Amino acid sequence: MLKRTIFYNKHQNLNAKLIDFGGFEMPVQYQGIKQEHLAVRNKAGLFDVSHMGEFFVTGPKALDLIQKVTINDASKLVPGKAQYTAMCYEDGGIVDDLIVYMLEDEKYLLVVNASNIEKDFRWIEKQNSMGAGLEDRSDTYSLLALQGPKAPEILQKLTDTNVSEIPFYNFKTGSVAGEPGIIISATGYTGEKGFELYLDNEKCDPLKVWDEILNAGEQFGLEPAGLGARDTLRLEMGYALYGNDITKDTHPLEARMGWLTKFDKGDFIGKGALLRIKENGLSRKLAGFVIDEPRNVPRAGYDIVDENGNQIGFVTSGTQSISLSKGIGMGYIDLKHATEGETVFIKIRKKAVPAEVVKPPFLKK
Repeated sequence: MLKRTIFYNKHQNLNAKLIDFGGFEMPVQYQGIKQEHLAVRNKAGLFDVSHMGEFFVTGPKALDLIQKVTINDASKLVPGKAQYTAMCYEDGGIVDDLIVYMLEDEKYLLVVNASNIEKDFRWIEKQNSMGAGLEDRSDTYSLLALQGPKAPEILQKLTDTNVSEIPFYNFKTGSVAGEPGIIISATGYTGEKGFELYLDNEKCDPLKVWDEILNAGEQFGLEPAGLGARDTLRLEMGYALYGNDITKDTHPLEARMGWLTKFDKGDFIGKGALLRIKENGLSRKLAGFVIDEPRNVPRAGYDIVDENGNQIGFVTSGTQSISLSKGIGMGYIDLKHATEGETVFIKIRKKAVPAEVVKPPFLKK
């Protein structure tokens, strides 16, 4: 039985096309992926992302547990700040990527991917030998993402919090549409200005917030947007998707997450393995590529080959870029071929299509 978010009936009333995503019945599109994608790039889009997981880590040992299980340095956080990070297994493989919010002293919120909620919670629980408070609140929290250049103007109509003063990866707690205690976070997965709103279903009315945002955004061209547009938007920015670009079989150093990996912060799970990998050197890395030949769309799983047809990698994410009108993608490519400007070939329908290796983001903002 698929889970449903609190907004399920709203999606049905808007004639959304619903699919199974991470065990949830979620809207993949309403009016169409292209229309929703362009709305977010030029105006604004509203996404239901309540399928994401929310864990609260509390008490005097909260930071110790977070430092042990994540690769970034959470000791640098102060209340009101968020941090992108990842968790690794002992061998350096990626458990998940996540965001850590420092809500107050000894109280943190960890936001994880929908398909990994149970796995992640069990993993963190297993590492909690220090006895930090740990609670999975995924079923009692809703999450809305208001994204696009008009997002600040739309949200400002509904809150006394000065949203334009919230820097990227910072947050404030305030009222939205008269509903209290909402975390207003200047984060997102689209590359546009925007906010993610964390709503405690037990303390506020998420359905009212959804309706009020859509009403406030009508004059700005706001549209409800589904997971299809979320995927095309994130890929144009080169953002990794767990299960595609990062998995238990990939590690942060090859996955363009070396900048997150703080070896000098003290011990963390996977540190030894990652140090050995760093010492021995990488054999491949996650690289971006662009195809100029029209009507050639790369897809996850396609082979990447050299000019002689030898396999040198594979595609992890690919699409026809709606903003650029050309094929774009990411994939793991043997290190010697993964240099910017290098020509590689994507096997599409038995044909080897030339592609140029580029450094994401594909869409320069």
